[in-house]
Amino acid sequence: MALPSIASYPLPAADALPPSRAKWPFAPDQAALLIHDMQRYFCAPFASDAAPLTDIVRNIAALATAARACGMPVFYTAQEGEQLRADRGLQADLWGPGMSRRPEHQDILPELAPVGDDIVLVKHRYSAFQRSNLETLMRARGRRQLLVTGIYAHIGCLATAAEAFQRDIEPFAVADAQADFTATDHAMALDWVARCCGRVVATQDLLAAMQGASQCN
Repeated sequence: MALPSIASYPLPAADALPPSRAKWPFAPDQAALLIHDMQRYFCAPFASDAAPLTDIVRNIAALATAARACGMPVFYTAQEGEQLRADRGLQADLWGPGMSRRPEHQDILPELAPVGDDIVLVKHRYSAFQRSNLETLMRARGRRQLLVTGIYAHIGCLATAAEAFQRDIEPFAVADAQADFTATDHAMALDWVARCCGRVVATQDLLAAMQGASQCN
């Protein structure tokens, strides 16, 4: 039930992403950035000095910097350690007790640590929307698009994108700012989003749009 050791693999290339059925144009002034589960516990199965972890950390950090410069809200999810069995629910059946309260488990990677007005949501289930006020916080800020980054692509990132769609929030899965157990899992998650609930996009294209947005000038 423990997390598997994850072998290095290259992230999807920008010119090899699955075509998205959704054609929503990215609107930086109506979007929010989600940095999903980038805690030490969830990142530990990856090699710390190799792809995909090194690459997604770099890309997420670049997106966060650009988002803050645009006035775009930056949200994080982070689980709490030593959850009560009643709070952990069925996840305990599949994944065991989860993380402890130690900083080496709970802390978000220092390269991606929240700053300023960033908002950290307590994570309870796969989807960031479950038992959180993420939707309320987005609506209050006039945001109708969500950029989904982090780990794991085929679990929490996919569940969050699917639920965003069902709440009429347009999800954008950032292909090279997510990582997974395997390249196959990663590709499956992106393909499902592209076919069923959102847009699959590359970091470089989002950065170009944010840097060209009027609120960033």
